Amino acid sequence: MATTTAQITLNSGDLLSDTLSLTAKSSLWKAGSTTGLDQVRMGKNKIATGTSFDLLDATTAGEDKANKVYIANKSKDETLYVIVSIYNKVIGRLYAGDWMFIPWNQGLGGGTPAKDDIEIQAYGGINTIEWACFHEGETLGTSAD
Repeated sequence: MATTTAQITLNSGDLLSDTLSLTAKSSLWKAGSTTGLDQVRMGKNKIATGTSFDLLDATTAGEDKANKVYIANKSKDETLYVIVSIYNKVIGRLYAGDWMFIPWNQGLGGGTPAKDDIEIQAYGGINTIEWACFHEGETLGTSAD
């Protein structure tokens, strides 16, 4: 069993009227348990301007399971950004140096094909994207999965 912990710390002395200091931490567990996630897929992609790219393809084998996704735009030029979407619903923009960490249900999105793929579209030049999907494994429903 793997033990993986995600943590974020936010600090600012001038954002609010008081000093901001916030830390949140979470262990990455399999759905409905205290057993750690034990699988990871990861990669690095260079995505050219105007290119729409399926970063992670949803599968029925991963539906309704624990999936945590990390995406980082490792580009250095601050004018470069990508738009992150899940089944044509924009999640947001990641500018150079930005990152995100989200839960992801690989469920059916109701479209054709009916999958909640994570999609990236690049703007401003070639964006370098690093990503990881920590998950509990995928149980095949049929031999076609």
